[in-house]
Amino acid sequence: MEALFDPSLGFAVQALLILSLLIALGFEFVNGFHDTANAVATVIYTNTLKPHVAVVLSGLCNFAGVFMGGIAVAMGILHLLPVELLVSKGVGAGLAMVLALLCSAISWNLGTWYFGLPASSSHTLIGAIIGVGVANSLTPGHKFGDGVSWGKAADIGVALLVSPLFGFTVAALLLLVIKRLATNVSLLTPPPKDHPPPIGTRSLLVATCCGVSFAHGSNDGQKGVGLVMLILIGLVPAGFAVDVTAGPDRMGRALQAADNVAAIVRDHHDRASEADATKALAQLDEIHQCLASRKTAAEIPRDDRFKFRQNLLLADKTIGNMQKDGHLGLTPEETKKLATERKALRAITDYAPTWVLVAIALSLGVGTMVGWKRIVVTVGEKIGKSHLTYAQGAAAEIVAASTIGVSAWLGLPVSTTHVLSSGIAGTMVAQRAGLQQSTVRNIGLAWILTLPASMLLSGVFFLVFRALLV
Repeated sequence: MEALFDPSLGFAVQALLILSLLIALGFEFVNGFHDTANAVATVIYTNTLKPHVAVVLSGLCNFAGVFMGGIAVAMGILHLLPVELLVSKGVGAGLAMVLALLCSAISWNLGTWYFGLPASSSHTLIGAIIGVGVANSLTPGHKFGDGVSWGKAADIGVALLVSPLFGFTVAALLLLVIKRLATNVSLLTPPPKDHPPPIGTRSLLVATCCGVSFAHGSNDGQKGVGLVMLILIGLVPAGFAVDVTAGPDRMGRALQAADNVAAIVRDHHDRASEADATKALAQLDEIHQCLASRKTAAEIPRDDRFKFRQNLLLADKTIGNMQKDGHLGLTPEETKKLATERKALRAITDYAPTWVLVAIALSLGVGTMVGWKRIVVTVGEKIGKSHLTYAQGAAAEIVAASTIGVSAWLGLPVSTTHVLSSGIAGTMVAQRAGLQQSTVRNIGLAWILTLPASMLLSGVFFLVFRALLV
């Protein structure tokens, strides 16, 4: 963390760094009270927990989720961005990118929160990233659409699209199973006012609330981690371009991975990709020389760390494109080995310091405890025409927790809002309680508009900030 206060940065860069970090933490704070309200709505409206107890418990589980959820989602966010911006050493372009992402995401989240609409922070952030990429392609020297990782965007888009449909369907089916098997009629009737459910049901609902909150932290919290790492790498490359805590074991494994990847490219590339292979092999050779002469990442000279990161990201992108375009001709076993070796090589640059996890976890956890009521009222009262039952709350949260948890494990950023809200809607249909059409229409409209609106906002912000900073 001492790299943040490096006097060689100068006052202006340090001021920009602190401002950017505060905005990033602000985004995660807003994410906390915007998205996590979904997790506590069910326990509040089934009288399982008092509101103040529910939001504190949810905040603690979100905090834990950030720490224990890995960084796969954070790195997925980073790899969605245009590589040329990620390897640009100039402060202006990288800072314009980060500020545009944050300002557009916070603006849309606050707007939908004000109107009590459970829109998706995941959709907002993904749309903002794509908007920055498209806007960057409009600048001189670029071709429209270049620089955006459309393949990665498509994978994430499918996850964001399928997850609410999955939540709706599976929650509805699970409720039907509960209705068929349940012997306790109280599970399927609206709870009496201010009367908590039976101890077994109450324990289940508390557990599912904790599960959704933990899963939210492990998924959405990692998006904030990715944003903070973007800021740190862009403004303080000497301190954060590589993981300086990497010791002999990790350095040795990365060296082995670089050699293995180079061997695969050298032995399998076709004539059509000769130029790309030559470029990637030259970059891998530089990586080999840097790793072979050092036992720890801290021994890499400060001025060479960003160059090391540049070579690694550019080589990885080139090899990924060669593989996607069929220029390597690998067997399934060789394809699996290449993926493993590329991941091992990126381990030196795909990381997050503990203090970043702490800062994001605190922002998300505290945000959960503030401003939650608007979204909770919508989820608990305005989606269905009847009061939420114990079985409905449990079904929706079990499906949400499992869906979000699996997605975090796979490194796919899905929407807590979409999964849980659609799950509640599914249980209302299965319960034959009916849906409030006006609310469902407004939520659906917010969902549809989130991607294009965030793309437009971030694109405009990026071009403005770029004009001011570059």
